[in-house]
Amino acid sequence: MSDRHFAHWPRHVSRHLSVPATNLYTNLEISALRFPDKRALVFYDSVTTYAELKDQTERLAGHLQQVCGVKAGDRVLLYMQNSPQFIIGYYAILRANAVVVPVNPMNLTEELRHYVSDADARVVLCPQDLFAQVRPLLQEGRAAALADDAAPGLRHAVVAAYSDHLTVPTELPVPAFVKDPRQPLDEPGAQAWADALAANRRPGPLTQGPDDLAVMPYTSGTTGHPKGCMHTHRSVMYNTVAGTQWLMTTQDAVQLAVLPFFHVTGMENGMNGSIYVGATIVVLPRWDRDAAAQLIQRYRVTGTQMIVTMVIDLLSNPRLAEYDLSSISRLSGGGAAMPEALATRLKEMCDLDYLEGYGMSETMAPTHINPPQRPMKQCLGIPIFDVDARVVDPDTFRELPPGEVGEIVVHGPQVMQGYWKQPAATASSFIELDGKRFLRTGDLARTDEHGYFYMVDRLKRMINASGFKVWPAEVEALMYAHPAIQEVCVIAARDERRGETVKAVVVLKEAHRGRVTEQEIVDWAHEHMAAYKSPRVVAFADTLPKSGAGKVLWRALQAQEA
Repeated sequence: MSDRHFAHWPRHVSRHLSVPATNLYTNLEISALRFPDKRALVFYDSVTTYAELKDQTERLAGHLQQVCGVKAGDRVLLYMQNSPQFIIGYYAILRANAVVVPVNPMNLTEELRHYVSDADARVVLCPQDLFAQVRPLLQEGRAAALADDAAPGLRHAVVAAYSDHLTVPTELPVPAFVKDPRQPLDEPGAQAWADALAANRRPGPLTQGPDDLAVMPYTSGTTGHPKGCMHTHRSVMYNTVAGTQWLMTTQDAVQLAVLPFFHVTGMENGMNGSIYVGATIVVLPRWDRDAAAQLIQRYRVTGTQMIVTMVIDLLSNPRLAEYDLSSISRLSGGGAAMPEALATRLKEMCDLDYLEGYGMSETMAPTHINPPQRPMKQCLGIPIFDVDARVVDPDTFRELPPGEVGEIVVHGPQVMQGYWKQPAATASSFIELDGKRFLRTGDLARTDEHGYFYMVDRLKRMINASGFKVWPAEVEALMYAHPAIQEVCVIAARDERRGETVKAVVVLKEAHRGRVTEQEIVDWAHEHMAAYKSPRVVAFADTLPKSGAGKVLWRALQAQEA
């Protein structure tokens, strides 16, 4: 590993990071002990203190153990938008000695089915507006249990109403799904979140330690099936602490959480890091540029993370000058490079540098961040504490000199244990160099003479749509359920707003040719999969190009599109 980047190491931090050897839940416990009456969460002007947050977390943990039968090491799905209930649910699962499986709330029933099956989940925490997606799986799981109690499938759903946390009037623009009052539940196995808390059950002892599984975010792969990234309390704790140290987040910080908590970036920086230091989290469930600006001004927000599309939307707001955003000292992000013109505009309008970083679900967010005192544009940054990151030849794994393009490989305390129930995928994702275990990221990059990393391309097949990773094989697998589709190949298409968007090249079955339109395929896909991965462009073809072995030559279609 090169040491060139140490010349630009932040002066306020050491090169080694010591992290607590404790269960992640302990962070909440300590912050509630230190700052019981301090604002932990602000949700459209409604406040939850640290003491209240801890109390509600314990009540839900008691329900999970005593009513839902959650045992140590069980995987529990957490399927909801940014909200007080997401945070309560996340820490309640940990307090119940179980493993958090965060799920994108944009996923629909068929996508959710894989998470239930693969994670062997019996319990899900969800909001009432998404319960319709959960209900069929709950019914199937409970029906299977009548014949065989050991049968896989859901047994319990704890259903939240976001409006339960709207405790004071507000003139902020609250989305309809947040304002909806609590609805009655009549589905066997489904319990109202409010009722679970009202029962005031308390959990047993906290038994899971730093090397037990804590969180299992799923990342899609070229097989078409999302894979669970196994993270221990230790690996999650590492980036929980690392982010706060690198970005100088203190207990008096106010963080605007607009990136989704189900994704590791929002989870670690917006939620876990803030709770670790005892900061205040201003929660925004869905991006709204006016609401974000109002909240920054009203609560004197000191830091936030936004993806590029959010920054574009914020700066294009004709009312931006009406808001006082001067309290923000740090705006960071990742997922896609910030265009230089936009970074310049951000500096001119808000006097802010966009601090970019790099990480993956497999690394529980960052392995690289730009030094705050010397950020570079369109740059991944430098390896953070205790991380050995290299650019290597993808075939020989020889480390390459500055300027040459190769694959990023990383070794560090935040790297996952492996993929859940996927030993072959785990084995192929790691290599050994100099006696260390390195994760192959599949991303192509180069370094400069100062040790900064710059993204070049992707070694793996992936589409980056507004920062969301879309794996074509997964979309193709879902699209084959359409009765008119004979073959399909999914590729990336350029999009001015999203950077890339999803395009499907479709061969129709003979009986359906001339009878199905491209728009009908687009509409069907939108109904059957999450919006971010649903193809926005469909093109019909008579045949797909194939190799001599019969494999679809997706690279040829991608090159043609380019």
